[in-house]
Amino acid sequence: MDNTRYEYWPLIHRPRLELPNGARLAFWIGYNIEHFEVDKPSTSIFDGTAMLQPDPLNFGWRDYGARVGVWRMMDLLSQHNIRASVTLNSDVCARYPQIIEEGNKLDWIWLAHGKNNSIFQTGMSPDDERAYLADVITTIKDSTGKQPRGWLGPALTETFNTPDILAELGVDYVLDWCNDDQPYPMKVKQGRMISVPYSIEVNDIPMFVSKGYTGEQFYQAVVDQFDQLYAEGAQTGRVMGLALHPFIINQPFRHKYLARALEYITGHDDVWLTTSDEIAEWYYREYYDSVTQ
Repeated sequence: MDNTRYEYWPLIHRPRLELPNGARLAFWIGYNIEHFEVDKPSTSIFDGTAMLQPDPLNFGWRDYGARVGVWRMMDLLSQHNIRASVTLNSDVCARYPQIIEEGNKLDWIWLAHGKNNSIFQTGMSPDDERAYLADVITTIKDSTGKQPRGWLGPALTETFNTPDILAELGVDYVLDWCNDDQPYPMKVKQGRMISVPYSIEVNDIPMFVSKGYTGEQFYQAVVDQFDQLYAEGAQTGRVMGLALHPFIINQPFRHKYLARALEYITGHDDVWLTTSDEIAEWYYREYYDSVTQ
């Protein structure tokens, strides 16, 4: 079947995007703060024990993020005046409320990222998925004090109904599709929806876990991504999302390479250090109506 969520729209046929304050590039960090169920396999550093119940090796590796990594990240981002756009499992709200409390102090942005990263809604009926998503969004709103505007599926998963249901529930942008360097409109049955650029390649799970990158290689990939988009941004605005996980990038031996990359990026003029919410707000305000007419 054909994909009917969005139209093919070549970059060269689009209007020039003018970012705020004449910036060339909008840079934002998608920070995945997640909960994992102890008796289900998930992202693993060692597949040999991934199917065991429990699996202390892999569960403990993931659990490092909420216990230690996120606090290291808060210090680093504060140094650079960067607010994280947190893709948040709603189970985090009850299990690690201190993260919500401290994140609110830093004015972090909260996006819906499912209940936890052990559950995907693939295969759910529309009614079951609607109830599931409503619970996720309500839990995050009640815990953080803010209605989440954005969505990232656990492992970037959706059903064919997910964007329609999210639009009904007040979410107006998604990150799952990873196919562009600019926001663009998506089709939903009611309301409105856009895609905001996220990244599956410049993402610490594929780079470190799948490809075995070193910290130096991670740094170089991030800088190379930035340099190319920054150069292209002289012609029309670009968006660079950097997708990170506290149990991976904030390990002590990797953390300094993220610090170096952020030092490099923030050392450039004409970079909008922003959040996914602010990118969506800017696009809706400046471009959405004109490009959907």
